[in-house]
Amino acid sequence: MSGTFEHIDVPPTLVSFAVTTGAAGEAVSPEFKEAGHTVVLMKPEYDENGLPVARSLKTVFETVTRLIRTGAAISAYTPVYGGVAEGVLKMCMGNGIGFRYDEKITNEEIFAYSYGSFILELTHGEIGTVLGRTIAEKQISREGESVSLDTLCRVYEGKLESVYACNIPAEGTAKKYTYSDRGTLLSTGAPVTPKVLIPVFPGTNCEYDTAKAFADAGAQPEIFVVRNRTQEEVARSAERFAAKLKESQIVFIPGGFSGGDEPDGSGKFIATTFKNPAVAERIMELLNNRDGLALGICNGFQALIKLGLVPYGKVSPLTANSPTLTYNNISRHVSTMVNIRVASNLSPWLSGCNVGEVYAVPVSHGEGKIVAPAAELEKMLAGGQIATQYVDLSGKPTMQGPFNPNGSMWAIEGITSPDGRVFGKMGHSERVGENLYKNYSGNFDMKIFESGVKYFK
Repeated sequence: MSGTFEHIDVPPTLVSFAVTTGAAGEAVSPEFKEAGHTVVLMKPEYDENGLPVARSLKTVFETVTRLIRTGAAISAYTPVYGGVAEGVLKMCMGNGIGFRYDEKITNEEIFAYSYGSFILELTHGEIGTVLGRTIAEKQISREGESVSLDTLCRVYEGKLESVYACNIPAEGTAKKYTYSDRGTLLSTGAPVTPKVLIPVFPGTNCEYDTAKAFADAGAQPEIFVVRNRTQEEVARSAERFAAKLKESQIVFIPGGFSGGDEPDGSGKFIATTFKNPAVAERIMELLNNRDGLALGICNGFQALIKLGLVPYGKVSPLTANSPTLTYNNISRHVSTMVNIRVASNLSPWLSGCNVGEVYAVPVSHGEGKIVAPAAELEKMLAGGQIATQYVDLSGKPTMQGPFNPNGSMWAIEGITSPDGRVFGKMGHSERVGENLYKNYSGNFDMKIFESGVKYFK
């Protein structure tokens, strides 16, 4: 028996399985098994052209699914051009876990194409071809030789560092700010199920995530497409949007890449639309006379800043001293997970959080760096308008990437209007849901959308 998947009879439940063969079918030594989790390769049968056989491939997929669902497999990777060697390298670097290859694995097996196969880290049992074991030491070892993960990471990232720098030295300082005077704003009208107006502009790509998040929280979301093929369509869209604002309690500007973000897109078209006199009037009427709320994430945050709604709370022209958002420190788009700390719960949007709590959130933007004169930042700080900050793994606000993904001053991730009704942030808190972030720990739900709905109850 070769130990590869096609020769193994897999029990249907896979709750307990005990195939303990190595690459050559011999038992793995007890010493090797005690080192940590077993890492195996499950691969299908291949035809004469080197392509996976459909029947076998389907069985592999079904087996891997069961392994993951029963908790037997806790990490997985699909080998590509670099084969097992590339997969193991990236799994180790990405998770900070060491690995030692089984002595029976050959160079040909490590570097061979393995299309349709899976590298799996198993909590118990073995199946397929045993590649090796995870180890406590942060290194990759084979045949008595080892290379530290730190060295591998430096080589891996350093190759293009001179072209696409990612290890940018931190600039400025970030302190832990705390504003614990919880806001007490509540809608003064009769309790309602809030209607949420979600405008869609050219480049918007988060409207469905947003609508789902609000619907799950108990609101009534409506997606409104702003048409821009002609000047007349833009004007009609503005009129219809203003009319719909009269019927809504919340306006949410979703994320995306307005105008392609080129050149300096960052919500300018959105801001221009909102500055239409009819729209601007309805926005201010919503906020000032009907106790309404506004929220913007990523591209929507950029638009709120350009409108002046944050930090000033009203549609207003910007000055040389106004806060703004500019290019990330790495001068290109960043897509990663970050941790943010709640620094203030002044805003109704953060009523479900406590100051000091840390949440995990995905970010995806090219212009997310908040810059402002020190006097403006101090003014926001005093008023509790600095809502959230980027923090490192210890929960400390930081200027260092990748924890602070854009280099925002004072590690600011989100800010509010003076009364907290308007909230803008870079992290995509609408991207929450079951099975989204399997390899990243943390609390993802800040209950922002539930808090917005509760405000009107």
